[in-house]
Order: sequence, then structure tokens, then C-alpha cells
Amino acid sequence: MKRIATASMIGTTIEFYDFLIYGYAAALVFGPLFFPSLGDSAGTWASVATFGVAFVFRPFGAIVFGHFGDRLGRKRTLVTTLLMMGGATVAIGLVPTAAVLGAGAPLILVLLRAIQGTALGGEWAGAALLTSEYSDAAKRGRYSLFPQLGPALGVIIASATFLLTINIFGLEAFQSWAWRAPFLVSIVLIAVGLWVRLNIAETPSFTKVTASSTKVTFPFADSIREQWKQILLGGGMLSMTFGAFYLSIVFLGGVAAKPIEAGGLGYTLNDLLLANIAAGLVLAVGVIGSAILSDSLGRRKVLLTGTLYGLVAGPLAFAILEPGNAGSFVVALMVLMLAIAIPYGPAAAYLPELFKARYRYTGAGLAYNLAGIVGGALPLVIADPILERWGMDGLAYFVTGLAAMSTLCLLALRETRGEVLDPELEAVVPA
Repeated sequence: MKRIATASMIGTTIEFYDFLIYGYAAALVFGPLFFPSLGDSAGTWASVATFGVAFVFRPFGAIVFGHFGDRLGRKRTLVTTLLMMGGATVAIGLVPTAAVLGAGAPLILVLLRAIQGTALGGEWAGAALLTSEYSDAAKRGRYSLFPQLGPALGVIIASATFLLTINIFGLEAFQSWAWRAPFLVSIVLIAVGLWVRLNIAETPSFTKVTASSTKVTFPFADSIREQWKQILLGGGMLSMTFGAFYLSIVFLGGVAAKPIEAGGLGYTLNDLLLANIAAGLVLAVGVIGSAILSDSLGRRKVLLTGTLYGLVAGPLAFAILEPGNAGSFVVALMVLMLAIAIPYGPAAAYLPELFKARYRYTGAGLAYNLAGIVGGALPLVIADPILERWGMDGLAYFVTGLAAMSTLCLLALRETRGEVLDPELEAVVPA
């Protein structure tokens, strides 16, 4: 089980590292490098919008890789998603800027973001299934926390990598060319992740599906026909988690690093990255605690605690923020990280428990990545206009709105703690 837990955690960590370093670069340096003709504010908005492109492609990745994950197996599919994500990340580190390629440079960025989004769309469900399908019902929350540590560890490693790059090469070099280093370093992480994933066995649930001849020809069609409500409600359930995470780590990062006179918060890049490392630590602790508690208290109780807390966490966090006071940024991030961590921790056990084994990869992946569009892409596109018109209060109540939607969706879903994952396959003996 330790090897399975490691394989699920290292994969999601690498993929979130790859995903987040793009977010940092988009918020901090891509505007003038790839959208110089748009000016400072519009260029930053355009570069952050390219970050949001990946969310649009994530459901496509969930469908494609869900199909192969449900038809060919979890292991092979996860190896493919890791290679795709890693290859696109390294390629981003090699893309010439607009000064060299002109309009072709941002177009290449968008294409590579689409590849990243497709890969990440197929990653999470497979990683969650690795742990949930191997663990017994009594400890499924505990073991399923490992893929959920990916965002926290990804934030910590990505922030530390950017921090080291800036302090080794200097801010001017970082903004010119050294920003490429974190993307190129990804190749080392990919090699480690690939070695781990190639040395695991297929999950018991998929082995039983194969032995029972219950594989479906089109998992996407079957999951939509039989469990469309769970897909929609599961996506809505995690929307606040996604929205609060990407608003705080990516969008606010760009605002925080701008001078106060330019409408920013006036923090240094060092302040910003150190705050994100602290936030990643809080996120990790919260994920561990909530996932373990879900085995004793129930999935829905823990998830509802998180979404109800999210109703007040947004206004509280944004009220704490003070321009020029980096300490307020740390506290605000911690407030938001708890709202993210509490519902996110049990999710890798809860979503797979909602779906049948024969299309579980597809169903869980669709729900998770639907949340990515509502809570990830949408906020990043509209956050800047909201900030300009309503200020921080607008962002705060946007998080509250997402929390309200997540709460309502959760109330419509059943409790799954202690359920046998595949009762219809209990009598099947794997070949």
C-alpha cells in the first residue's frame, strides 16, 4: 500500500507543480514577454487567461483518459498523463517570446496549455482510484488523502523553486530568461514519477471488472446516462475548493506583486513566495486531518463543514488583506487554505465511492474537472473585471457564492462512508 500511496501522491504533486509554475509565470512575467502590445494590466490579464485555457480542456482529458482508464487500466493511463503533462511543461520552458516569434509565441503557449489541461484532466481520477480501489472501506479516507496532497506539495515545491531561481539569478534575469528554469527542472521530477508508476500493479477493482467481463464499450456514454446527477453535483460540490485555490494562489499572486500605486498590494516576490509556502503547509495539514476524520465522522459531514466555513472564509480573508503588509497576506491565505483543505481532503475517497467500477475513472474525472471549469477557469477570467469594479469585496463574495453552491450540491448527495466500493463485483475472483 505504501508504494500505491507514493505513486498516487508523486504523480499529482508533479502535475500540480507543472500546472502551478505556469500560473506563477503567467501572473508574474508572461504579460510583458508574450503580450507586450497589450500593456501592463491587460497583458497580465491575457497571460492569466491562458492559464485558464487548461481548465476548458480538462473535461476533454477526463473523457479521453477516463475511456482508456476504464477500458485498458488505471496504470497505463496514468503513465501517459504524466508523460504528456511533463513534455508540455518542458516545452513551455523552451518557447521563444513574442520578441522572437511575434503573435506565434502566445499561440504556442495556448496549445501547450491545452495539452497540459488534457493531461491533468485524466490525472486526478486515476490517482484517486489507485488509493481508493486498493484500500478497505474503514480506512479509505486515510489512504485516499495521498493524491490530495498533490496541490499542497505542488505549491510548496513550485514556490520554493521560483524563490531559489529569483535569489540565485536576480530579479532582472528572472523576468528576462531565468523563469524558464523551473519548467526545465520538471524533467527530473517526471523521471522519478515515471519510475514509481511503472513499478505498481493494476488496481483490484479494475482486475475484477476485467475478470467479470463487465467492461463497457463507451464509459463516457454510460456514466452520463446512468449517473449524470452525481457528475453535476460532484462538480458543484468542489467548485468552491477550486475557486478559492486558484484565486488565492494564482490571481492574488499577480495582484500582490504589483506596486500599490499600480493597484496592487505592494509585496515583494520573496514575500509572495514565502507566503505561498506557508499556505501549502497549512493546506497539507488540513487535507490530512479532514481526510482522516472522514473515516470516523462521515464524508458529507466533513465536506459540509468545509463548504459552510467557506461562506465566511472569503469575506474574512479579503478583509484581512492590507497593502504593504505582507503578514496580512500570510494570514489571509491561511484562512482560505482551510476552506480549501477541509472539503478537498475526503474528495479522493468520496467521488470514487459515488460511481460504479466499470466507468468510475470517467465519472469521477468528469465531476472533478467540471469543478475545474466552474471554480478554476471562470474565476480567473472574471476576477480582474470584478476587482476593478467592486474591489476585494467582489472577490470575497464570489468565493461565498461558490461556497453556497457547493453546500447545496453536497446536501443533494448521499453519505458513502463504510460502503463496499464494488458490491456487484464481490463474488468475482480476479484471474
